[in-house]
Order: sequence, then C-alpha cells, then structure tokens
Amino acid sequence: MPADRLLPRRPEALAARYRAAGAWGSTAIGAVLRATATRLPERVAVVDAERRLTYAELDRQATAVACGLLDRGLRPGDAVVVQSGNVVETLVGFYGLLKSGLVPVCSLPQHGRREVGDLIALTGARAHLIQADWPRADLPALAAELAQTHESVRFTIAARGSGGVTLDELVAHPPGPLPDVGAEDLAVLQLSGGTTGTPKLIPRLHCDYLCNARAWADRWDWDERTVAMHALPVMHNAGIALCVLPAMLTGATVVLAPRADAEVIAGFVERERVTDMVANATVAYRLLESEAARAADLSSLVRLNVGPQTPEYAARLESELGIRALGVFGMGEGMIMGTPWDAPADARRTTVGTPIHPLDEVRILDDELADVAPGEVGELACRGPYTIPGYFAAAEHNAVAFTPDGFFRTGDLARAHDVGGTTFYSIEGRIKDNVNRGGEKIHADELERILVTHPGVAEVAVVGMPDPELGERVCAYVVPRADVPVPTVADLAEFLLAQGVAKFKLPERVEVRPELPVTSIRKVAKKRLREDIAAKLARERQARTVSR
Repeated sequence: MPADRLLPRRPEALAARYRAAGAWGSTAIGAVLRATATRLPERVAVVDAERRLTYAELDRQATAVACGLLDRGLRPGDAVVVQSGNVVETLVGFYGLLKSGLVPVCSLPQHGRREVGDLIALTGARAHLIQADWPRADLPALAAELAQTHESVRFTIAARGSGGVTLDELVAHPPGPLPDVGAEDLAVLQLSGGTTGTPKLIPRLHCDYLCNARAWADRWDWDERTVAMHALPVMHNAGIALCVLPAMLTGATVVLAPRADAEVIAGFVERERVTDMVANATVAYRLLESEAARAADLSSLVRLNVGPQTPEYAARLESELGIRALGVFGMGEGMIMGTPWDAPADARRTTVGTPIHPLDEVRILDDELADVAPGEVGELACRGPYTIPGYFAAAEHNAVAFTPDGFFRTGDLARAHDVGGTTFYSIEGRIKDNVNRGGEKIHADELERILVTHPGVAEVAVVGMPDPELGERVCAYVVPRADVPVPTVADLAEFLLAQGVAKFKLPERVEVRPELPVTSIRKVAKKRLREDIAAKLARERQARTVSR
C-alpha cells in the first residue's frame, strides 16, 4: 500500500459504526468475484463488441493476471495506471490488479502525456496498463515515452496488442498463491473531477466500494437476470460503482458499449436485451435525436438513470421512447443519489432522488458552513460508509474540502424537497470552476495556466458555454498581447496539444476582449462571462432560425 500517511482514514468510532451496521464487510473485491464465479460459473459476466466471458472465465483469467504480475516483481500496494477503454480486457486487468493487492489508478484512454504523467508522479506507479489498439491515440508510444521519463514505471501491460508485457501472456500464466487482501485495504485510486487542475486522487477501499455497489444493486433489485450496459468510460467511478461491481455482486451481466453513440447503444440494447443503464444528459440527448434509436426495440430497457436529470429529456424519454428515466447524482468521492422507481413523475424529472444507503448523511450548507433553512439552496455536503474521508496525499486540500466533522464539501449547489414526507434533492448548479463536457470534467485553471504562456495571450479565462448535446463546451476569453496575431481556436488547440493536453479539453470557441471583467475583489467575473457567451449563443441561434 502507498505510505499510510498519504491515505486518510475515518475516525475509528465512525468506522466501527459502519462495521457494526453491516455496511462494511470482511471480504475484498477479488474474493467476491471468486464467490460469484463459484455460484454462477456459466453466467455471462461481461460482453463487448467482439467478446464475452463467463464468470468462471473472468475469474480464472483475472487470477492468472494477478499471479503473472506478482511473478514479474510487483508487490501488493504498488500502483498501476489503467488507461484502457470499454473492452473485456479492461475488466480482466482490473480484477487481476485487485486480486493481487495492486492498486488500479483510473485514467482514460483519451488522456495525454500531461495527465497520465501527473498520475504516475503522484502515485509512484510501477506499471502502466494500456489498450494498445485504442483507435484515437497511439497509447503504446505514449506509454513508452512515459516509461522513459518516470523511473518508477517498470513495464507496460498491453491489452489487445503489443507494447510491453501483453495481457495475453499474463492470462496464460499458471495459477499460484495470491496474497491476502483485506476488506479495509486500499482498492482503487479514482481521478477526481474536482475544483482544480492539480490531480486529486480518490482512495476507495474494498469495503466501501462494495458497500456502494451493494446499495446500488439493492436500490434496483438487481439479480443474475439483470443486464447492465455502460457506454461511458468504464473506468470512471460510475462505471465501476454503478455497473461493474453491482453486477459482480449479483451475478448480472455487464455490457460494454465501445462509445456513447446512439446507434451503437440501441444496437447493444436490442442484441443483449439490456435492462439497466446509467447515462448522462449527452447520451439522453443523442438517443432522443437518433432515428436508429427510435427504430430499435428498446423494450428490454427497464430503466435509464440519467445524471444530472434534465426535465425535458426525462419527459421525452418516457413519452417518445417508452423508457423510464430516473434522476441520478454521484461522484467518485462517494455519495450516490437516485430517484426511486415509484416516485411521482415530477420528482423523477426534476430531482436526483434520495441517497442510496441508509447511513448516508446529507447537509446543505451556507458560506459559514451552517445548515441552510429547509428549501433553501446551499452547498451539498455528505458523509457516509462509502464517501471518502479525504483525498490521497492531499492534506492541505483536505483541510478545506471537508468540514471539521468530516462532511465532504462537494462544490455542488443543492436544494432539499419534501415529497410525501421523504426528502428528495435537486442539483441547482455548482460552485466549482470547471466545465462539464459530456460528463468529462475539465478544470478551467489547468487550461488557463497553460494558455497564459501562449505568446499571443496576455490574459485568459476559460468558461463553459451551453450546448444541447454535450451540456457544455469550452470557451476561452482571451485578452491578446499587443503587436502579436490574435490566437485562433486552431492556434490554441495546437499549443495545448504540444503541451500534452487531452483533445477533449481543447477550447471550441475563442472570444477576444480588451480586458476581462472583474469582481469587487479583483477576481475574474466568471459568472458574467458565462452569461455573456450564453446570450451570444442564444442570439446566434435566433438569427439562424430567422434566416431560414
């Protein structure tokens, strides 16, 4: 395990409460997979566009991977960055790491040199697992470059191709003894979508991740007949906590769609008779606008959990596609809320429901960290058996990200609603300075720190601009330097890519200003800039409508 001083722990009284209530069990994730494989060996565990594995096959292959990695010198507690997409091999590697006591550090295939390099530096990662045939980037070349610049990385693990030790080699490794992995050991380091561009890693324990997964499965009555699909990146927390682990606990099947394309999703629902799916507003929008989705047989899809819930999309999903749309809110740091199946239609469409575990605690706070009056908007704060007590190796940040009594300050604005005697919550906005582009959080300050070094940029402010499909796209407000050509969208994209920034973070619009608006305390008035670009886009849409 990484140095224990880097891993925040809950107060023992709180941990004891979770153990006594049964929220925390005594079994690690790898042992639960073995138990499910023993109970349901022939049940299909995971399906992608090309392959499917039963639980017996998944457990056997993961065990072989674990033994192979330990025989190559890795030791329990070592970190391994995982940069692989929605393919069967990702879960084989993921479970193999967990069985060996190694710690997956969850990255994305679309992350670039800067993002992955920061994760390696922060964790001292000893290996790097990649999907070698990822179609949108040369991950073997990226891994080779990072291995040269980071001494901690001993080797690359290549799934679906070459570029190091191949996953096929590990799967063929003979079985052997595995280490004892404790339920309260560190299981996974998730990447936060939090406030700053500096990487914040979320430490999830085996027991709290399983608690999270069990609560989700119980909320929706999952069993071995459930077929759960994930079309967003599976190594994100939503993929692990709301699909992969709940399926493993119950013997359900995981379907991995290769991309969040409406035609692809509709085809998988039809082919695999998918019953459950978690999506974001972007996926909901694409389904509603897709002729392929309208023509497909989606009758097996019992529920679509959409986060954040969009009232218009929820109503249309039900009326036009016959899909029950249920609000969901969640974060890698822990707290998950979901709208109950039998909630009134208005609550299903306008709220994110209720916490999924009885020991979840929610507060809505004002600027002084006092509870707001019922029905008022404030900052959502939470604590519970699967909500973290702090970020990994981030003591200074933890001092402000958590209240003195251990409630995580989410940075989201929320309101409580009384619905028939039950408290439901709605998300009313955010305090955090980031852009939510199709579910991917893009930190404004990360881009600003890089863009201000561009030779044509004197000052810059990055904000989200509204978009009907992705929710938001990136807009850069630029004050140009004198006597230098004003940078274009293409100029900024080329500059950022050269710095190793992932493509999905690139600005898609540049607004040039002689100066940036500021508040009374001389901070950039981001609210005014967001309002400005929203108004401009609205005028442009109106002009296009009139011209037709």
